[in-house]
Amino acid sequence: MTQRSGRSFFYYISLPFAWIGRGLARLMKPTQRGKVRWAVFAVLALTALSGFLAYPQAWNRGADFYNAQVVDKLGLPGALKLPHYWNVPYKLGLDLQGGTHLVYEADTKDIPESERPDALEGVRDVIERRVNAFGVAEPTVLTNKSGERWRIIVELAGVRDVRDAIRMIGETPILEFKEENPVEQIPLTDEEQKELDALNAEVRAKANEELKKVQSGAEGVTWENLGLVSEEMAPELWKWADARPNARAPQVAETSDAWNVIRVNARDAEEKEVLASHILICFEGATGCEEPLTKEQALQQLTDLRAELTPANFAEKAKLYSTDPSAQVNSGDLGWFRKESMVEEFSVAAFALAKGAISEPVETAFGYHLIYKADERPLVRYDIDTITFPKASVLDVRPDAEPWKNTGLSGKHVRRAMVEFDQTTGQPMVTLTFNDEGRELFASITKANVGKLVAIYLDGEPISIPRVQQEIPDGTAVISGDFDFQEAKLLAQRLNAGALPVPIQLLSQQTIGASLGQDSLAKSLDAGMIGFLAVVLFMILYYRLPGLVASVALVMYTAFLLAVFKLWGVTLTLSGVAGVILSIGMAVDANILIFERMKEELKNGRPLDSAIAEGFKRAWTSIYDSNISSLITCAILYTFTSSSVRGFAVTLAVGIVISMFSAVTVTRSLLRLIAPWTAKRLWLFK
Repeated sequence: MTQRSGRSFFYYISLPFAWIGRGLARLMKPTQRGKVRWAVFAVLALTALSGFLAYPQAWNRGADFYNAQVVDKLGLPGALKLPHYWNVPYKLGLDLQGGTHLVYEADTKDIPESERPDALEGVRDVIERRVNAFGVAEPTVLTNKSGERWRIIVELAGVRDVRDAIRMIGETPILEFKEENPVEQIPLTDEEQKELDALNAEVRAKANEELKKVQSGAEGVTWENLGLVSEEMAPELWKWADARPNARAPQVAETSDAWNVIRVNARDAEEKEVLASHILICFEGATGCEEPLTKEQALQQLTDLRAELTPANFAEKAKLYSTDPSAQVNSGDLGWFRKESMVEEFSVAAFALAKGAISEPVETAFGYHLIYKADERPLVRYDIDTITFPKASVLDVRPDAEPWKNTGLSGKHVRRAMVEFDQTTGQPMVTLTFNDEGRELFASITKANVGKLVAIYLDGEPISIPRVQQEIPDGTAVISGDFDFQEAKLLAQRLNAGALPVPIQLLSQQTIGASLGQDSLAKSLDAGMIGFLAVVLFMILYYRLPGLVASVALVMYTAFLLAVFKLWGVTLTLSGVAGVILSIGMAVDANILIFERMKEELKNGRPLDSAIAEGFKRAWTSIYDSNISSLITCAILYTFTSSSVRGFAVTLAVGIVISMFSAVTVTRSLLRLIAPWTAKRLWLFK
């Protein structure tokens, strides 16, 4: 009695689960029969997971009842409460949710045929970003070519005011170039200066308070480790550290934009950096090369040029002969760089050169290079930790001041934007070409903003803010940065969308009310239920026990299908629902082929187990061929039709794939499970 009373409540709670576990282990021994039981168990578990995902309310209601009536009433720990099931909403299309359908036509008569797809893709991207900015969920923006006409189809689920939709889409994208507004150069009034000084005094006091906490070893201090800082990365902090090479104790340091609690952990001068220029002659097959030269011709041309080169004429020759697009702007000057900044072959050659020397031809993936090494120096870096307190600025006392102002340069001045590759680093960059008026404007803007930022705005949002390195008089600009090819391509599309004359005209508009969408959805669900019941009734009446098994498998198929729609994010439209309903009928096609083969084998005298196996084996070729042909049809419909038919193709294709799993795996596992119990009742199968 003492031992029994010492057992906890959890011991008795665990007894049913232990009993179930022992039963499952006994039933599912590693025999052929046990493997069948394991397969059925796995299918049932997957069905439960899929079913609750498709309709989580069933689990959630049971969980709420258990939590309230068992855990709460018995005062059990909260850890025993059941959580709600993962709830992923269905994505409904325009025709089911309601919203706005707009069709635009793009005027492409002034755009070369080869550039029209990219231009329209850029316009599509701009329209999509505009509607996203208004919080429209899952907008659909498609481009479609009909003959010589390009159309843009916009579907906005949930937006029912056509005027709002038209307003948010607008007209031709707006591309603007802006420079920094010299509002900070305008003298402050006495009142503004006092306010700014007071704000910065508070910032400095906070920095000094933080320094005291650091010195006292107080908790709650969070350092930001900047790593090894070079002069290029943070000039002011680097100069402060370089002026105090032996300082290790934390101090307060002022920079132009902040007060910093700073500590220098170490000085590193092991690496070097090189100041160099290069001339590139690329050849056919080299990365990013459009020259028709063979590899041998490129090498010969560069060898001949090498004989004429001197340090004095290197920049001039680079501008004349280099196939690197940036050479027209920087005369081949690469500035200071480290080994890892360039491709390996180029770095090895550049660092091996003597100062003032010109290399022999160096081959990289971009072609052949001649390198002029102007200088070399140690790369001094400091390991710095900081706690930064940003200073107040003029904008804090002039809150209405605009940090950017228009330059007059806009999309109408851009002739073309295209993606190219830096011929030494391999990084993608975007090259802009301006027309005559734009070239003059851009030259004056870059001359006035050397060392400053120039922002490129599309539809009022900055898409790139490059720093001007030098005056650019030839009307060609290069935007480089830390982006990959896809990002560079997207930037070029956006620039072309703002630059190319692609006006769009509204052809038609349609508003679908929410009530109409809900009514369509209700009718579709009713049709699906009627079709489902009709299929189940036919299968049971005609095929008896196998028909009942197929009906159970059809229920599982429906759970799998709805779960996939949720997880994959398939947008359900009316045509998509039609595909689902059709797939319900097609889901039993494979079962019918299998059952007919089974009946033939049973009539020939085979035992039930053998008839089931042979029925599946003989039917598989027909099942595979018919479903593959249907999937090919779905692929054709998806590729060459409009969005409404695409929804039908997607849902039908998903249904076909899952139906193959349902018929071949689920139905076969269930039939093999019940076969020993019904072997003497063959009338259930004939």
